[in-house]
Formats: sequence, structure tokens, C-alpha cells
Amino acid sequence: MRVVNLFTGLMFFVSVASAQETPVQPLTRIPFLSLTGGVMIVTAQMPPFPDTLQFIFDTGSSGISLDSSTAAYLGLQPVYSGYAIRGVGGIRKVPFVNGRSLQLGSIRADSLDFHVNDYSVLTSVYGVRIDGIIGYSLLSRYVIRIDQELQQMDWFAAGVNVYPRRGYRMKLEMDKLPSHAAYVQDVRGEQSRFLIDLGAGLNLLFSRRYVQSSGLLDNTRKRWIKSGEGIGGRIEMELTTMRQLRIGPYRFRQVPINIFDDDFNVTNYPEWSGLIGNDLLRRFQVILNYPAKEMHLLPNRYFSDPFDYSYSGLELYLVANKIRVGYLAPGSPAAAAGLELGDEVVAVNKNFSGILTEYKFQLQKAGERVRIIYRRDEKIGELEFRVLRIR
Repeated sequence: MRVVNLFTGLMFFVSVASAQETPVQPLTRIPFLSLTGGVMIVTAQMPPFPDTLQFIFDTGSSGISLDSSTAAYLGLQPVYSGYAIRGVGGIRKVPFVNGRSLQLGSIRADSLDFHVNDYSVLTSVYGVRIDGIIGYSLLSRYVIRIDQELQQMDWFAAGVNVYPRRGYRMKLEMDKLPSHAAYVQDVRGEQSRFLIDLGAGLNLLFSRRYVQSSGLLDNTRKRWIKSGEGIGGRIEMELTTMRQLRIGPYRFRQVPINIFDDDFNVTNYPEWSGLIGNDLLRRFQVILNYPAKEMHLLPNRYFSDPFDYSYSGLELYLVANKIRVGYLAPGSPAAAAGLELGDEVVAVNKNFSGILTEYKFQLQKAGERVRIIYRRDEKIGELEFRVLRIR
């Protein structure tokens, strides 16, 4: 059985980028939608179907994929070929829809083999329909400049020089998935290699095996239980902080980190120690140059934004157009206040919008009290709890 790594649903020896020529016009410019944790959604079409589809932009994916319900809606007939995908929730065999095209802005990419998987849990977590994931199979053909401030991407042909005068350029190790070294420090410090995962809505994810073998973290620091969603389903992780992360010349202090039992070795330990996600990398204007195996970082206006230190133990899902309690950590503030799995959340802090991202934003106010109106067994209830601060 051939296994294809897939993450979603992750440093640097740096050299100063020399002055570069003005880039030519991009092949296409497309907007993207930024979701919780910096996850980016781009729209595309699969000719000859006119439907607009929504894909997660994911450097942590070694392929390109399509949601099973979307494939069924389009009338596509997936075929099993012995391949499997591996994610944080497990390993599963998947069928493929081979030789398809994707229209992305003015770019038409042909001869793409989409594996088909169930992404309903991602749709529930993010509150928008997820039709698939765009990874290496497509990204490897282009140079892509990501502007987080304008929420748009410029796509260039391979070989085009698009680096600005300022910023830093680093050489990536690339075997379908990009990785690089970063300096991490807590009770001790070391240089370690991480997957660069723009599809992961977090700052830093460690495998427990790395944490235990490295002795990096302060074991007396409190850890909080939370959920994580990705390929293969949902898992529980621990949330805590680390004293310092340095990416080349860029230093971040008191970084929120996640630790998980990597039973399926999706972090490729001991080659990698984990992954760096887009909740951290969204603080840069990023240029991905897959053909040259390079990445360029330039701090943007989000660079100095405070990290999210909030903890409620509550994960909200969008289920059948209703926002519900999808995960509740035992002993967490939300659980202690009396919420239960399956409760419909009607409002958070007088926000009755019914928009998942807005409710999640209200829960990210560390140290503040939140008031929730909920429906259970057709009865309306109200409760209040204080969102904890993890540092």
C-alpha cells in the first residue's frame, strides 16, 4: 500500500535576499478568504462543470483532493487504486478521480489526479463548505505570492523572479512537502526541522515523541486539553506555551503550541519535530517558490499582533445550518458552566448573528467573561463563564 502524507486540516538558515528585478505581470490574481487560525480558502472550477468550488490552500498536502459529497454532486466516479492518505486522525484508503482540470482564475491546470475524501468535519469546523484541498500536485507548478493584508494571491510561471528587495529568502527541503529548520527554546533551546504548513490553523504543533525525547519544554507548566481536526477525523491535543521561536531573524516570544500523540507519524519524526502553521506565518507576506525550493518572508502589519492565549475548552461546529457544541473538554470553563455536547448556541455576548467565525471570535477574549444563550431540548438557557488565559 502506498501512503501519501496529507495535513490540514506542521528553521531557518537564512540568507539576505539580494535586490531583485521588477516582476512581470502574474498569470492570475485571486482573492482568498481567511478563516480561524489563518486557514486560506480559494475558489476554483472543475471544467466542464460551472460550479464554484472552495478549496483549502495547503502546503501540508502532498496531493490535491476533492470532498466525497462534492464528487457525488458532480457525478464523478472515483476509482480505488491502492493508495492511502495519512493524517493526524489516521490512515485510510481513498479512491481517485484522475486526469481532471482545475480553473483557478485565468489559470487552467490539466492532468490532475484528485483523491476523494470526506471533508464534512472541516466544513463543520470552519462554517463554510470545503470542496477540497489544493496541495503539492498543483502548487509545485507555480510561484505564488500571498498578500495577507489584501487577502489575495498572485500566481506566476516557474522561473519568474518575484522577490522584493526587503525580506529574507530561505532554501527549503522539498520532497512534496516543504520543511525547514527553526530555533525553539523553553527550558533549553535547539535548532529543529519543521513542516511548513499553510493549511494548519495553529502556530506550532509538536509530536509528543519529540517533546519527550528533546527535554525542550518545562514539564511543570500547565497544559490544557483541546480538540484538533484534520485528515482522518478529530483528535485531542494539549495546549500550552513555549518561551521562544526564531525563524531566521524573526523572533516570537511566549508562543502558543499544541502537542499531540502522533500515532501515525504524520510529522515524520525524527526527521521533523512537528509543523509550523499559518496562525504564525500569516504575519508575513509569503512567496512560495516550489520550483526553486525557496520561500521568502517579509513581515506585514500583523507581525506584532498578540497571540491568542484564550481557553474555553469549547469547540463550535456548524451542523445543518445550526451552530452547536461539537467538542467540550472535561473540566474546562465551558463544561463547568453547564454546556453540553449538542447544545445549539443561539448567541455569544449579545451577538445573535448566527455566524460561526464571529462566535469563535467572542470566545477568544482571554480573561473576560462570556455569556452564552443556548437551546437544549427546545428550551432556551443562558450561562456565563470566564475564558481562561493560558499564560
